Amino acid sequence: MKLAPARPPAAGSTTAATLGIWQEVAERLEPMIGRRGVDALIGRSLHLISPAFPWLARAGASSSAPGPLANFLARLEAGDPAEAAEASLALLLTFTDLLATLIGASLAGRLLDPIWTLPAPSSSEEPAP
Repeated sequence: MKLAPARPPAAGSTTAATLGIWQEVAERLEPMIGRRGVDALIGRSLHLISPAFPWLARAGASSSAPGPLANFLARLEAGDPAEAAEASLALLLTFTDLLATLIGASLAGRLLDPIWTLPAPSSSEEPAP
């Protein structure tokens, strides 16, 4: 079953959110596996999700572009906003699974969990009724 958002996101907002997440992922992983390692995992993840999103098939294939993520983001901007959001989530989940396979679920969790975890409300904030 697919869950549809109440209001489809704009392509630009999906791209901006995706870019922000991937910048955090790269910041956490590049010291361990390098930029090429991150790009390799993104490229492999794109390959794995491309049957579900055929318009992404070439996103990781160009050797003249700055990297698979840049190609992916360009395709997100040009695509349907709802499909872009779905593809972005699929890429992130696939990437996380591949990383967990390579370095173990525990270490992958320690590296990436802070990205998915919302900050706790400060004690000065009133709880919502």
